Amino acid sequence: MPDIVFPRPAGELTSLLRDIRAAAADDTMPELGFSAYRDYFDTGNRIRYERRYFRRRARLAARAAQALLDPDTGLGPLADTLWSVCDEYTWALPAHVRHSADQDRGPEQCLDLFAAETAHTLAETVAALGDRLDRRVADRVRAEVERRVFVPYTDTRPLNWEGYANNWEAVCAGATGLAALALLRDSPADGSRLAAMLDRSRRAMDRYLAGFGDDGGCAEGVDYWVYGFGYFVYFAEALREHSGEDLLDSAKVAEIAAFPHRVALGAGAYAPFSDASERPWLPAGLLTRLAERFGTPPAQVVPSLHDDHCYRWGHLSRTLAWFRPAAPATATGTTSFLPDLAWVIHRGRFAFAAKGGHNDEPHNHNDLGHFILHTRGQSVLDDLGAGEYTAGYFGPGRYEYLHPSARGHSVPVIDGRVQLPGANRAAKVLDYRDDGETIRFDLDLTSAYDIAGLRSLVRRFRWQADGRLELTDEIDAERALPVEEIFISRHEPTLTDGSADWDGLVTLTHDCPQAAVEEAVATDHQARPDRVYRLICTTVAPAGRSSHRFVFEVR
Repeated sequence: MPDIVFPRPAGELTSLLRDIRAAAADDTMPELGFSAYRDYFDTGNRIRYERRYFRRRARLAARAAQALLDPDTGLGPLADTLWSVCDEYTWALPAHVRHSADQDRGPEQCLDLFAAETAHTLAETVAALGDRLDRRVADRVRAEVERRVFVPYTDTRPLNWEGYANNWEAVCAGATGLAALALLRDSPADGSRLAAMLDRSRRAMDRYLAGFGDDGGCAEGVDYWVYGFGYFVYFAEALREHSGEDLLDSAKVAEIAAFPHRVALGAGAYAPFSDASERPWLPAGLLTRLAERFGTPPAQVVPSLHDDHCYRWGHLSRTLAWFRPAAPATATGTTSFLPDLAWVIHRGRFAFAAKGGHNDEPHNHNDLGHFILHTRGQSVLDDLGAGEYTAGYFGPGRYEYLHPSARGHSVPVIDGRVQLPGANRAAKVLDYRDDGETIRFDLDLTSAYDIAGLRSLVRRFRWQADGRLELTDEIDAERALPVEEIFISRHEPTLTDGSADWDGLVTLTHDCPQAAVEEAVATDHQARPDRVYRLICTTVAPAGRSSHRFVFEVR
């Protein structure tokens, strides 16, 4: 969007415009001093610094949007905000500054997700305002974008994230490419430089798309689909406007565009596998453009400015520019099977989701064979989604944290041992069938474990749309193996002999001789207490073949 034009806002944007005006009027600009910066390195805590950082980005995005929506807006407050952002020690987050080391650069030239997004925000704002903005501010912004982002991007040495094939490729390369289009496209002297930068961004987009299977499934979940695919689309459409090249003209891209609708559980909830959330926000502008290009369901809700706690300019500006009210599309089918991800989702009066995959996925959780039961707008047998991001959460001790660990998923513990991480720890899909009455989904989970005497473990799901799930674990063992069947919920179950009841929403019958409930309290993605109940049904798999059956009824 080199020439930003916000059309007359639709009535559906009224609440968003109110949010923008309020945020633009807020004079709070938190300091990012040394004590805040050092916090992550000293304690591993990310959120205290990041809350300050993103409040600054809220003010930046809101003031930029207000200036472009209303030509009569005085630009003094925006100029001060731009100047203050240029004063920041680094535009990267402390957790990411190590990414600059590969080019022997300091934190101020770390090209991470947020440095690229900041450059994009500043570049499009300055380019769109033109002579309305004080030349001294505009010149400083251009110089800082050049020094902090364009210099490392035009260095031929690889950047740390090149090769990730996940959201980093799309966001870093897309936002940097968008910034380059905004600032360099009208300068003949910069023509070859711009071409080289766009070519680097194209290559990153190729790697990003290669990270998807042909089913278009995003192993990182809907939140990261919004993030990575959103910036892919924003860059692709700006490139199409600039050169006519259309990166969206692809059957695979069309499949990726449909992903969130295929993993919907209903009423705004989505399967939250991996570091995702059950109720992600979906940018209205992005959904509008995808509906126009691919016929996917259009936006029916315009999120609040504050639903994106990072206040990304890409999402906000494209919602203001692209959103158009549209009639609801034909409902997505009731059942989705994504063979590359090995995810099954059924939605109706009740919803069911289960997954295979492997235990080295982006934002991986050790969760092969995990499942969800959803009713009355809530997941009762639950997936915990993302925990609080700390240094340790992405370190060698990741699976000591409840959310990504096997302990935080509805998967068995055998002989006291949980599932292990690694690409070789993979579920094999033995069968998937949907005859209109029953969904059959069978997974061989043997390789997820490293247990002497375990010959095989097969998990079989039989789901019926009326809310009945039969779950059977078939174990072939050389010796007797103790088995703990774990079932995860944020609802505390009531136990009686051979049964469990989660608030009258889901009931379970089983044949295990023992059952107990363990309460665990972790911290969720926003560092809030997250109370979790682990139902542990204990039994023994004797030597030879045995079946362990569990019947859930959803109400």
